[in-house]
Amino acid sequence: MGECDEQQIMRLLSKAETQRKGFELLVRSYSEQLYWMIRRIVQVHDDANDVLQNTFLKAWNGLDSYHGDAKIGTWLSRIAINESLDFLRRRKQQIVSMDDVSMSPFIADEYFDGSEAEAMLQEAIATLPDVQRTVFLLRYFEEKKYSEISQLLNTSEGALKASYHIAVKKISEYFKSRD
Repeated sequence: MGECDEQQIMRLLSKAETQRKGFELLVRSYSEQLYWMIRRIVQVHDDANDVLQNTFLKAWNGLDSYHGDAKIGTWLSRIAINESLDFLRRRKQQIVSMDDVSMSPFIADEYFDGSEAEAMLQEAIATLPDVQRTVFLLRYFEEKKYSEISQLLNTSEGALKASYHIAVKKISEYFKSRD
């Protein structure tokens, strides 16, 4: 998403008569990026779609409260992460049991054609507590800086670094236990 596109979206969103058009452009511009962020957290395609819809619904309803303090992508990511974590809390999936993990949603899915190693990585990630999983996913897959993750999760960079380090250690141990 270029700076020019974001400025165009902001201009359209700022006027009542062009707000709907701006929001349509926002949805088209950010849907795929947000879907994969959400998908990595909630794992199942249908759940990710539901969370994505809730994210955009919350964004639409919260347009009046968005004042451009953060980039629009950061604002949407924060909503998507919070919606994903809320979804997991509602589903009480703090830690996926090993039985559930063996039925990884990433193996037999038309939207994910990853290798066995990628599926095993997803299984390892699924065993992490929600916040550690989210920190790991944002850092490893989204390649976000700790400063960006700190903004998204409203957590100190030190705590994020510790969470990431613990997550990497747990994932390594998961792989070692499977050898």
